[in-house]
Amino acid sequence: MTTSPAVAVPRLRRRRRSWIGWAFVAPFMLAFVLVLVAPLAYTVFLSLFQHRLIGGNSFAGLANYAEQLTDPDFWDALARVSLYLIVFVPVMLSVSLLAALAIDSGRLALPRLFRLGIFLPYAVPGVVAALLWGYMYGTHFGLVANLQDLFGRTLPNPLSSNLVLASIGNIMVWLTMGYNMLVFYSALRVVPTELYEAADLDGAGGWRIIQAIKLPAIRPALGVTVVFSTIGAFQLFNEPNILKTLAPNVISSHFTPNMYAYNLSFAGQQYNAAAAVAILMGLITMIVAYIIQRVAGRRS
Repeated sequence: MTTSPAVAVPRLRRRRRSWIGWAFVAPFMLAFVLVLVAPLAYTVFLSLFQHRLIGGNSFAGLANYAEQLTDPDFWDALARVSLYLIVFVPVMLSVSLLAALAIDSGRLALPRLFRLGIFLPYAVPGVVAALLWGYMYGTHFGLVANLQDLFGRTLPNPLSSNLVLASIGNIMVWLTMGYNMLVFYSALRVVPTELYEAADLDGAGGWRIIQAIKLPAIRPALGVTVVFSTIGAFQLFNEPNILKTLAPNVISSHFTPNMYAYNLSFAGQQYNAAAAVAILMGLITMIVAYIIQRVAGRRS
Protein backbone atom coordinates (compact mmCIF):
# COMPACT_ATOMS: atom_id res chain seq x y z
CA MET A 1 0.00 0.00 0.00
CA THR A 2 1.59 3.27 -1.15
CA THR A 3 1.44 6.59 0.70
CA SER A 4 -0.39 9.30 -1.18
CA PRO A 5 1.49 12.50 -2.08
CA ALA A 6 -0.98 14.55 0.03
CA VAL A 7 0.02 12.60 3.18
CA ALA A 8 3.76 12.50 2.39
CA VAL A 9 4.08 16.28 1.98
CA PRO A 10 2.88 17.17 5.53
CA ARG A 11 5.20 14.54 7.01
CA LEU A 12 8.12 15.97 5.06
CA ARG A 13 7.25 19.48 6.25
CA ARG A 14 7.03 18.35 9.91
CA ARG A 15 10.39 16.59 9.60
CA ARG A 16 11.93 19.69 8.02
CA ARG A 17 10.54 21.94 10.81
CA SER A 18 11.95 19.52 13.37
CA TRP A 19 15.45 19.74 11.88
CA ILE A 20 15.19 23.54 11.67
CA GLY A 21 14.39 23.65 15.39
CA TRP A 22 17.44 21.51 16.22
CA ALA A 23 19.56 23.79 14.04
CA PHE A 24 18.58 26.79 16.16
CA VAL A 25 19.21 24.88 19.40
CA ALA A 26 22.51 23.35 18.24
CA PRO A 27 24.84 26.27 19.17
CA PHE A 28 23.52 26.33 22.73
CA MET A 29 23.59 22.55 23.04
CA LEU A 30 27.17 22.45 21.78
CA ALA A 31 28.29 25.07 24.28
CA PHE A 32 26.28 23.36 27.03
CA VAL A 33 27.93 20.01 26.39
CA LEU A 34 31.46 21.42 26.10
CA VAL A 35 31.26 23.84 29.03
CA LEU A 36 29.11 21.94 31.53
CA VAL A 37 28.41 18.31 30.68
CA ALA A 38 31.90 17.28 29.53
CA PRO A 39 33.82 18.81 32.50
CA LEU A 40 31.28 17.40 34.94
CA ALA A 41 31.49 13.93 33.40
CA TYR A 42 35.29 14.07 33.43
CA THR A 43 35.28 15.15 37.09
CA VAL A 44 33.04 12.23 38.03
CA PHE A 45 35.32 9.92 36.03
CA LEU A 46 38.41 11.19 37.89
CA SER A 47 36.72 10.80 41.26
CA LEU A 48 36.19 7.07 40.66
CA PHE A 49 39.89 6.31 40.17
CA GLN A 50 43.02 6.41 42.31
CA HIS A 51 46.60 6.88 41.22
CA ARG A 52 48.94 4.24 42.64
CA LEU A 53 52.71 4.07 42.48
CA ILE A 54 52.47 0.59 41.06
CA GLY A 55 49.92 0.13 38.32
CA GLY A 56 49.05 3.77 37.69
CA ASN A 57 45.37 4.72 37.73
CA SER A 58 43.01 2.02 38.92
CA PHE A 59 39.30 1.95 39.48
CA ALA A 60 38.48 2.72 43.13
CA GLY A 61 34.71 3.15 43.07
CA LEU A 62 33.56 5.35 45.95
CA ALA A 63 36.81 5.05 47.89
CA ASN A 64 37.76 8.68 47.26
CA TYR A 65 34.39 9.86 48.56
CA ALA A 66 34.66 7.68 51.66
CA GLU A 67 38.16 9.01 52.29
CA GLN A 68 37.04 12.64 52.08
CA LEU A 69 33.99 12.06 54.24
CA THR A 70 36.29 10.80 56.99
CA ASP A 71 38.90 13.55 56.52
CA PRO A 72 38.74 16.18 59.31
CA ASP A 73 40.17 18.83 56.98
CA PHE A 74 37.16 18.50 54.68
CA TRP A 75 34.68 18.83 57.55
CA ASP A 76 36.63 21.74 59.01
CA ALA A 77 36.41 23.61 55.71
CA LEU A 78 32.72 22.76 55.31
CA ALA A 79 31.94 23.93 58.85
CA ARG A 80 33.70 27.24 58.19
CA VAL A 81 31.76 28.07 55.02
CA SER A 82 28.55 26.92 56.73
CA LEU A 83 29.20 29.42 59.54
CA TYR A 84 29.88 32.08 56.93
CA LEU A 85 26.61 31.17 55.20
CA ILE A 86 24.56 31.31 58.41
CA VAL A 87 26.01 34.59 59.69
CA PHE A 88 27.11 36.77 56.80
CA VAL A 89 24.59 35.94 54.08
CA PRO A 90 21.65 37.23 56.22
CA VAL A 91 23.68 40.32 57.11
CA MET A 92 24.48 40.97 53.44
CA LEU A 93 20.87 40.53 52.31
CA SER A 94 19.53 42.64 55.19
CA VAL A 95 21.84 45.55 54.37
CA SER A 96 20.95 45.24 50.67
CA LEU A 97 17.25 45.23 51.50
CA LEU A 98 17.57 48.32 53.71
CA ALA A 99 19.41 50.14 50.92
CA ALA A 100 16.73 49.19 48.38
CA LEU A 101 13.93 50.34 50.71
CA ALA A 102 15.75 53.61 51.34
CA ILE A 103 16.09 54.32 47.63
CA ASP A 104 12.47 53.33 46.94
CA SER A 105 11.18 55.56 49.73
CA GLY A 106 11.94 58.67 47.68
CA ARG A 107 13.24 60.52 50.73
CA LEU A 108 16.95 60.28 49.95
CA ALA A 109 18.89 63.21 48.63
CA LEU A 110 20.71 62.32 45.40
CA PRO A 111 19.26 58.79 45.16
CA ARG A 112 21.05 58.02 41.89
CA LEU A 113 24.41 58.84 43.43
CA PHE A 114 23.55 56.72 46.47
CA ARG A 115 22.54 53.80 44.25
CA LEU A 116 25.66 54.11 42.13
CA GLY A 117 27.88 54.30 45.22
CA ILE A 118 26.46 51.06 46.59
CA PHE A 119 26.52 49.23 43.26
CA LEU A 120 30.00 50.36 42.23
CA PRO A 121 31.93 47.81 44.39
CA TYR A 122 30.19 45.00 42.48
CA ALA A 123 32.14 46.09 39.39
CA VAL A 124 35.43 45.52 41.22
CA PRO A 125 36.90 42.02 40.58
CA GLY A 126 37.07 39.81 43.64
CA VAL A 127 40.85 39.52 43.46
CA VAL A 128 41.27 43.29 43.36
CA ALA A 129 38.85 43.71 46.26
CA ALA A 130 40.76 41.16 48.33
CA LEU A 131 44.04 42.97 47.62
CA LEU A 132 42.48 46.32 48.47
CA TRP A 133 41.00 45.18 51.78
CA GLY A 134 44.08 43.10 52.57
CA TYR A 135 46.14 46.27 52.37
CA MET A 136 43.74 48.02 54.76
CA TYR A 137 43.74 45.04 57.15
CA GLY A 138 47.54 44.95 57.45
CA THR A 139 48.86 45.74 60.93
CA HIS A 140 52.34 46.67 59.69
CA PHE A 141 51.14 48.79 56.75
CA GLY A 142 47.91 50.24 55.47
CA LEU A 143 44.87 51.59 57.29
CA VAL A 144 45.06 49.56 60.51
CA ALA A 145 48.75 50.34 60.93
CA ASN A 146 48.10 54.04 60.34
CA LEU A 147 45.31 54.06 62.90
CA GLN A 148 47.57 52.35 65.42
CA ASP A 149 50.22 55.01 64.87
CA LEU A 150 47.61 57.77 65.09
CA PHE A 151 46.03 56.65 68.36
CA GLY A 152 49.20 55.16 69.81
CA ARG A 153 47.61 51.87 70.78
CA THR A 154 47.32 48.36 69.39
CA LEU A 155 44.09 47.66 67.56
CA PRO A 156 42.54 44.20 67.05
CA ASN A 157 44.13 42.41 64.12
CA PRO A 158 41.47 41.86 61.41
CA LEU A 159 43.45 38.85 60.16
CA SER A 160 43.70 37.09 63.51
CA SER A 161 42.16 33.67 63.97
CA ASN A 162 39.14 35.17 65.75
CA LEU A 163 38.41 37.90 63.20
CA VAL A 164 39.60 36.59 59.85
CA LEU A 165 36.23 35.07 58.89
CA ALA A 166 34.48 38.33 59.80
CA SER A 167 37.03 40.23 57.71
CA ILE A 168 36.35 38.01 54.71
CA GLY A 169 32.62 38.40 55.28
CA ASN A 170 33.06 42.17 55.30
CA ILE A 171 34.75 41.99 51.89
CA MET A 172 31.94 39.86 50.47
CA VAL A 173 29.24 42.15 51.88
CA TRP A 174 31.00 45.14 50.32
CA LEU A 175 31.30 43.35 46.98
CA THR A 176 27.84 41.85 46.57
CA MET A 177 25.59 44.26 48.45
CA GLY A 178 25.07 46.43 45.37
CA TYR A 179 23.95 43.55 43.17
CA ASN A 180 21.40 42.31 45.70
CA MET A 181 20.23 45.87 46.31
CA LEU A 182 19.58 46.28 42.59
CA VAL A 183 17.57 43.04 42.50
CA PHE A 184 15.41 44.16 45.43
CA TYR A 185 14.99 47.66 44.02
CA SER A 186 13.91 46.27 40.63
CA ALA A 187 11.27 44.16 42.37
CA LEU A 188 10.00 47.19 44.28
CA ARG A 189 9.70 49.28 41.13
CA VAL A 190 7.13 46.93 39.58
CA VAL A 191 4.71 47.18 42.53
CA PRO A 192 1.47 48.77 41.24
CA THR A 193 1.07 52.37 42.42
CA GLU A 194 -2.59 51.66 43.14
CA LEU A 195 -1.54 49.65 46.18
CA TYR A 196 0.31 52.64 47.63
CA GLU A 197 -2.62 54.92 46.90
CA ALA A 198 -5.04 52.52 48.62
CA ALA A 199 -2.73 52.22 51.62
CA ASP A 200 -2.46 56.00 51.82
CA LEU A 201 -6.26 56.33 51.78
CA ASP A 202 -6.50 53.78 54.57
CA GLY A 203 -4.07 55.81 56.65
CA ALA A 204 -1.26 53.23 56.62
CA GLY A 205 2.10 54.47 57.84
CA GLY A 206 5.49 53.89 56.31
CA TRP A 207 6.28 50.76 58.33
CA ARG A 208 2.85 49.29 57.60
CA ILE A 209 3.37 49.84 53.85
CA ILE A 210 6.74 48.10 54.04
CA GLN A 211 5.29 45.20 55.99
CA ALA A 212 2.10 44.69 53.97
CA ILE A 213 3.11 45.72 50.44
CA LYS A 214 6.85 45.98 49.85
CA LEU A 215 8.12 42.90 51.67
CA PRO A 216 5.55 40.53 50.09
CA ALA A 217 6.36 42.05 46.68
CA ILE A 218 10.07 41.26 46.92
CA ARG A 219 9.64 37.75 48.33
CA PRO A 220 10.38 36.03 44.98
CA ALA A 221 13.45 38.23 44.50
CA LEU A 222 14.52 37.42 48.04
CA GLY A 223 14.34 33.70 47.29
CA VAL A 224 16.54 34.15 44.21
CA THR A 225 19.15 36.18 46.07
CA VAL A 226 19.23 33.68 48.94
CA VAL A 227 19.90 30.83 46.52
CA PHE A 228 22.60 32.75 44.64
CA SER A 229 24.21 33.88 47.91
CA THR A 230 24.19 30.31 49.20
CA ILE A 231 25.95 29.07 46.08
CA GLY A 232 28.45 31.91 46.37
CA ALA A 233 29.14 31.06 50.01
CA PHE A 234 30.03 27.47 49.21
CA GLN A 235 32.25 28.70 46.35
CA LEU A 236 34.31 31.01 48.58
CA PHE A 237 37.88 30.96 47.27
CA ASN A 238 39.43 34.18 45.94
CA GLU A 239 39.31 36.29 49.08
CA PRO A 240 40.82 33.79 51.57
CA ASN A 241 43.33 32.59 48.99
CA ILE A 242 44.60 36.16 48.46
CA LEU A 243 44.64 36.98 52.17
CA LYS A 244 46.55 33.76 52.90
CA THR A 245 49.81 35.52 52.02
CA LEU A 246 49.14 38.07 54.78
CA ALA A 247 48.02 35.53 57.38
CA PRO A 248 49.65 32.18 56.49
CA ASN A 249 49.36 30.86 60.03
CA VAL A 250 45.65 31.67 60.24
CA ILE A 251 44.31 30.85 56.77
CA SER A 252 45.25 27.24 56.12
CA SER A 253 45.28 25.36 52.84
CA HIS A 254 41.90 23.84 53.77
CA PHE A 255 40.27 27.08 54.95
CA THR A 256 37.38 26.54 52.51
CA PRO A 257 36.38 23.46 50.49
CA ASN A 258 37.45 25.12 47.24
CA MET A 259 40.87 25.96 48.68
CA TYR A 260 41.10 22.40 49.96
CA ALA A 261 40.32 20.96 46.52
CA TYR A 262 42.68 23.44 44.83
CA ASN A 263 45.60 22.51 47.08
CA LEU A 264 44.87 18.79 46.76
CA SER A 265 45.02 19.13 43.00
CA PHE A 266 47.80 21.62 42.29
CA ALA A 267 49.96 21.33 45.41
CA GLY A 268 49.48 17.67 46.30
CA GLN A 269 48.91 16.27 42.79
CA GLN A 270 45.90 14.38 44.17
CA TYR A 271 43.58 15.02 41.26
CA ASN A 272 41.24 12.16 42.06
CA ALA A 273 40.68 13.31 45.65
CA ALA A 274 40.17 16.89 44.47
CA ALA A 275 37.55 15.70 41.99
CA ALA A 276 35.73 13.86 44.79
CA VAL A 277 35.72 17.03 46.91
CA ALA A 278 34.33 19.01 43.97
CA ILE A 279 31.51 16.51 43.41
CA LEU A 280 30.68 16.36 47.12
CA MET A 281 30.49 20.15 47.35
CA GLY A 282 28.34 20.27 44.24
CA LEU A 283 25.89 17.79 45.78
CA ILE A 284 25.84 19.63 49.12
CA THR A 285 25.24 22.97 47.41
CA MET A 286 22.47 21.49 45.28
CA ILE A 287 20.73 19.98 48.31
CA VAL A 288 20.93 23.18 50.36
CA ALA A 289 19.72 25.31 47.43
CA TYR A 290 16.82 22.91 46.84
CA ILE A 291 15.78 23.06 50.49
CA ILE A 292 15.87 26.87 50.41
CA GLN A 293 13.74 26.93 47.26
CA ARG A 294 11.21 24.55 48.80
CA VAL A 295 10.96 26.63 51.97
CA ALA A 296 10.65 29.87 50.00
CA GLY A 297 8.01 28.30 47.75
CA ARG A 298 5.90 27.18 50.70
CA ARG A 299 6.04 30.60 52.32
CA SER A 300 5.07 32.25 49.04
